[in-house]
Amino acid sequence: MNTLTLNSYAKLNLYLEVLNKRKDNYHNIKTIFERIDLADKIILKSRRDKKINITCNVTAVPRDNTNLAWRSAKLLQDSFNIDKGVDIKIIKRIPVGSGLGGGSSNAASVLLGLNKLWKLNLAENKLAGLAGKLGCDVPFFIYNSPFALGEARGDKIKPLKALYSVRLWHILVVPNIEVSTAAIYKRWDKYFKTFKLTVPRYNVNIMNLALKKGNFPLIGDALFNSLEPVTAVLYPQIDAIKERLIQLGVKSILMSGSGPAVFGIVSSRKEALSLYGQLKTDSSFGEVFVSRTQ
Repeated sequence: MNTLTLNSYAKLNLYLEVLNKRKDNYHNIKTIFERIDLADKIILKSRRDKKINITCNVTAVPRDNTNLAWRSAKLLQDSFNIDKGVDIKIIKRIPVGSGLGGGSSNAASVLLGLNKLWKLNLAENKLAGLAGKLGCDVPFFIYNSPFALGEARGDKIKPLKALYSVRLWHILVVPNIEVSTAAIYKRWDKYFKTFKLTVPRYNVNIMNLALKKGNFPLIGDALFNSLEPVTAVLYPQIDAIKERLIQLGVKSILMSGSGPAVFGIVSSRKEALSLYGQLKTDSSFGEVFVSRTQ
């Protein structure tokens, strides 16, 4: 076997509380990740030389060492003295810079795929440790888990095994803007005293319990993202999308990660498709997707 194809799934943050800035300039957070079925495709082909080549159907995706997928392959080469290379083909469907973790997911997929292709036989926790060197969201995608708790920088992952049978339907709207996570956190640091006034009604444990019990009103009430007011100040599209979803009757709405993707939790595929039909006619909001827990 010298070729492997993997699905590289997106994520949503159902709960994201920024606690404080760390000495390493990252932030301590508490988050609940949800893996959703919106996915890129990663095709890996092992090479006999040590070259790492990236191709992608989206021009905005870098082909050099700034790409997390490239850095994943390089990290494995350097860490385990690998004398092979890889061609990495990325077929993008997850919008770039959207708060859905596409780049992080691609990086994790390359780690998981090359672990098989190069017969490294690394354990999950070892791969997660390597993933943490690449980015804070990357370790979540190493675990085959639909829901997980993320702590520390978001890289300390605890799969929520009691939620493995839970499936949520979403309407997902991604405005045509790219948001820099670093810039949003920098702004949070500057104005955190103001944004601290936006405190969660419930904590991460209540969200976990609400998901376990399938209590949709409580899930909606417990949705929280410390970064949403920060991003919304810079990008009014966030509030415009939320307002439109409210008009359409969606009650549980949140921005994912540092944005700008906004999702609504709905009761069924039928409801999600109905909303999709209504939102798709107005291109001013951006891209619209129906998704569910993967």
